[in-house]
Amino acid sequence: MNRIDLENRTAVITGGARGIGFATAKRVLESGGRAVIWDIDGAAIETALGELGEKASGAVVELTDAGAVAEAAKEAARKAGGIDILVNNAGITGGNAKTWELDPDTWRKVIEVNLVAPFLTSHAVVPLMLEKGYGRIVNVASIAGKEGNPNASHYSASKAGLIGLTKSLGKELAGHNILVNCITPAAARTAIFDQMTQEHIDYMLSKIPMNRFVEPAEVAAMICWLASEDCSFSTGAVFDISGGRAVY
Repeated sequence: MNRIDLENRTAVITGGARGIGFATAKRVLESGGRAVIWDIDGAAIETALGELGEKASGAVVELTDAGAVAEAAKEAARKAGGIDILVNNAGITGGNAKTWELDPDTWRKVIEVNLVAPFLTSHAVVPLMLEKGYGRIVNVASIAGKEGNPNASHYSASKAGLIGLTKSLGKELAGHNILVNCITPAAARTAIFDQMTQEHIDYMLSKIPMNRFVEPAEVAAMICWLASEDCSFSTGAVFDISGGRAVY
């Protein structure tokens, strides 16, 4: 494994207690950084911290609550002396159904968690990064945000919106040494699969030329490179990690 230099950098990772978020926290620590995991599940946080060790910390944060996010950001910055990296990873699928069969409240909830929450975390953390004159933000979008998966219009729309947010914020911060990029992974076999039908899981696998799902550690490696100083001239960009599925 190549070592990515995140020495003494503090990374806030949403949805960090499991799956891609947990793998990213682990890779941050292996790269010399500190990991702060935000998650809605307190028990999962405790389990994750038990595995990650003393250079990791965590907090239960309702990411769709602007006040809760702002307070968590201030507290994380106070304890660590600032926030260098923000990884917007938390997300939900909202199940699978035709657009006209989806419950409107479910549709709104997916947009809130997958798109509004990254806005709120960025809204809280960017001013702290501006004070330091440094920052890296990595948003975990999805290949669905590029292509629009059938029976997942809410998820696809939320991830397309996250790509748009990435591009806008990247341009706004381009002159401040704060780079904002996103990744568009194919599906990883994590707990999020529990929210999907087997038919949808099979559909996703059928679209991947490598004929396998991406591993969380593979996604974490790309995230951590984008979160490093080695990533110095890419911002507002979309990085594919879909096993050959993406055509643009």
